[in-house]
Amino acid sequence: MTESDLRSLLCQLAASLFARGFSVGSAGNISARLEDGYLMTPTNSSLGRLEPERLSKLDRDFRHVGGDKPSKEVFMHRAFYQARPDAGAVVHLHSTQATAVSCLPQVDPANPIPPLTPYFVMRVGRTMPIVPYYRPGDPAMEPAIHAAALSARAVLLANHGPVVSGRTLTDAVYAAEELEEAAKLFLMLLGRSPRLLTPAQVDDLLATFG
Repeated sequence: MTESDLRSLLCQLAASLFARGFSVGSAGNISARLEDGYLMTPTNSSLGRLEPERLSKLDRDFRHVGGDKPSKEVFMHRAFYQARPDAGAVVHLHSTQATAVSCLPQVDPANPIPPLTPYFVMRVGRTMPIVPYYRPGDPAMEPAIHAAALSARAVLLANHGPVVSGRTLTDAVYAAEELEEAAKLFLMLLGRSPRLLTPAQVDDLLATFG
């Protein structure tokens, strides 16, 4: 995919997320890896009104080299790319259901959403830890995100929202969407005793689909 194609796809997918309520106002940010650096949504931009030519461009060292000024949360994306060399894109949203789970004190911080469905395991992975609360835009959270991302494709930022990676931009968006649906199911079943996928079933899914 050319850089031009990737710019267009990022704007299209971001607009779709915005239209369906996965982000509101200027919340959330998205990035994608290029051969010579990264594309990222600009600071204070709405995912519903992005322009391909105005996307921020960063070099391989995450320095701003073109387009509008990047999101103040560049460090969040850098943490994932440096922890996960296979990551081709990172999506950070304030999606309602996943953010709600990140606010619950009684959930397991190492893995707050259990394996309820195969697609959650296939898209998000075996674990998805909660990163402790930091003020939005605080670069002090970068080491915590990096440490969590070494063993997880996605994390929940406490009282903030999800950060999800994928091999491609489309993969990362699909994973973010699947995470929101899993969070919705989890909240619907809270206080009940749902049937979970067994460890053997999770192993089989990961062995089959990666």
